[in-house]
Amino acid sequence: MADYLIGIDGGGTSCRAAVADASGQILGRGKCGASNILTDPDTALKNIEQAARLAFTEAGLGEDLVPSSPALLGVAGNNVAHAVDYISARLPFRRFEIVSDGLIALQGAIGNRDGAIAILGTGSIFIARHAGTVHYIGGWGFQIGDFGSGARIGHAALQESLLAHDGIRPQSEMTRTFMAEFGDDPSKAVDFARAAYPNDYGRYAPRVLAFAEKGDTAALRLMREAASLVDEALDRVSAVNGGEGPLCLLGGLAEIYPRFLAERHRARLSKPAADALAGAVSLAAATFQHARHELGAS
Repeated sequence: MADYLIGIDGGGTSCRAAVADASGQILGRGKCGASNILTDPDTALKNIEQAARLAFTEAGLGEDLVPSSPALLGVAGNNVAHAVDYISARLPFRRFEIVSDGLIALQGAIGNRDGAIAILGTGSIFIARHAGTVHYIGGWGFQIGDFGSGARIGHAALQESLLAHDGIRPQSEMTRTFMAEFGDDPSKAVDFARAAYPNDYGRYAPRVLAFAEKGDTAALRLMREAASLVDEALDRVSAVNGGEGPLCLLGGLAEIYPRFLAERHRARLSKPAADALAGAVSLAAATFQHARHELGAS
């Protein structure tokens, strides 16, 4: 019977799975709901298994092969012991490996080469590989990190709108528009902020960009300030890996940032070779092939 591998890209919005043959050739894909192992591990477990079963179905393979096929899962929160222990005891796979969602994104984008990625979405993280060693920079979450992220841009835009409302900063079309959505009542903006999650702030980021493209002075300044922080992080990335290999921007803001970054970074930018799901499959093939070789040698 043929050996199959499973790659899992477990995200907070959706879970994607792929089944591949032993060489890593993808045969089928499946997609299901959210798979955040930190905030809702039971739902994550259900969706991880369902996505894997859908992948086998698309490949024309029996779902009964899922438990016997080794799986590599790239998920946020892989470094949180209690979350990993909880799902590890309940995953449907006989053999599995859990790695970070950033690692599978890196592998998909640059393959086995040295290089780096910047993931710029609702949150942010920067990852570099040099001489086989992977380095993580940032990614500390919305409360104390995620600089340059959509959530941070949206948060800054609401701060700017309140500053303008109080006459501390000049008004702009952006600040007037955002305050108008709260009925020009700062207390309503405060109520929003008390209950807001990062993705609630992140929804403002595309609108900030739209205002910036129209020449709105406040929006332009916010985008330039965010890009300046990203430039600093990319300087650190270059120091870590000597500026070697491709540099890929990933995430929802990947298409937005190049026009705001410093030329030294724009000159390095490359298109990612593949996505995070392909990266998960690639790592699964390497991981479990190595395991087979070790078993054969013992």
